[in-house]
Amino acid sequence: MLGMAPDFEYPDALPDGEARGRAAALNPGNRFVGDPKRGIVRRLHVLGEHLDQLHREGREEGAGCGGCQVETEVRPDATRRIINRVDSPDVSFNWSINPYRGCEHGCIYCYARPDHERLGYSSGLDFETKIVAKIDAPQLLRRELAHPKWKGETIVFSGVTDCYQPVEREYLITRGCLEVIADCRQPVGIITKNRLVLRDLDLLQKLAAHQAVRVGVSVTTLDNRLAAKMEPRASSPAERLETLAALRGAGIQTFAMMAPIIPGLNDREIPAVLKAVAEAGAATAGYIMLRLPHQIKTLFLDWLARHYPDRAAHVESLLREVRGGELYDPAFGVRQRGQGPIAAQINTLFMAFSGRYGLDGTLPPLSGKSFRRPVAKDNSDPPVGAMKQFALFEAAPEE
Repeated sequence: MLGMAPDFEYPDALPDGEARGRAAALNPGNRFVGDPKRGIVRRLHVLGEHLDQLHREGREEGAGCGGCQVETEVRPDATRRIINRVDSPDVSFNWSINPYRGCEHGCIYCYARPDHERLGYSSGLDFETKIVAKIDAPQLLRRELAHPKWKGETIVFSGVTDCYQPVEREYLITRGCLEVIADCRQPVGIITKNRLVLRDLDLLQKLAAHQAVRVGVSVTTLDNRLAAKMEPRASSPAERLETLAALRGAGIQTFAMMAPIIPGLNDREIPAVLKAVAEAGAATAGYIMLRLPHQIKTLFLDWLARHYPDRAAHVESLLREVRGGELYDPAFGVRQRGQGPIAAQINTLFMAFSGRYGLDGTLPPLSGKSFRRPVAKDNSDPPVGAMKQFALFEAAPEE
């Protein structure tokens, strides 16, 4: 791993290579496994019975796993609350909703990967293929917005995983939540990498009439080849720019995020990305430096060595320079931007071109003046858009 000393016990490689259309080719051991204080006594192996069987039988499609198709599994989440309090001082919002745990987009750099370990899975391929869906989210949201203590503060969707990841096309959980939000005129911010957000323009426009919505689109690169490797199941760069333009044309407040910036890999694209998002209609733009908490270090460095062996050592060196010699610094205020001369150069470049393209302003605050408290409905009602999925869950094997 390019000289890196892993801070956990072992990585699990997929059989003889990669899985088709997935970013991770490793399954790092769950850092909570074997910790009796957390009550976790077993480890779920990310490869699953199907891949193991193909590998044992030596079938053509399994022997060279670059051709393996690993299907996405969706499992129900029995959560009892849907609005989450956000306590991070370097994050600009206080409340979030995440309809899904895990993300089929499979972005190799995603800082949410380690959260999957809390469910007993791996932060590697499991994160991309074992999606946990909060089927009851719309009912839970209606109940929580009806609580007399709720004051109509802004809620952000996708503070962790993308609410418009591919499985949303079938499960419609985000759509169901937005129907509740539009009915209540609850202010909401959305961040996504998927053009699927345009499906819900009707609801977004209802909220826009009350200055109660803004949508951010993450544009990490304009290079299709890099995007396909780094964010294999997210919308293409061109589609994201088209999404920004369509949102702006529909009267929705829009902004762009270049998240993450990876020194030595996409930092040179900063001027071009900012020019493109400005032309697409973004009103402002921001960025986040690559974050590699926990096992993401090994996942990312393995991905880098597989796809960019000629520059892997250089990129790792630059990452260490912006992290004080380490691969990650979790300190608030530093984790989003990095530190040192290279981090300062990236910040100066980003700010300069943001100013050149008119992206250095601020959006007007969302308004909760029109918020109207809903009448809580019986939680026995089926979730919006999810009824057709119940049979799948009933047939799912027990954990």
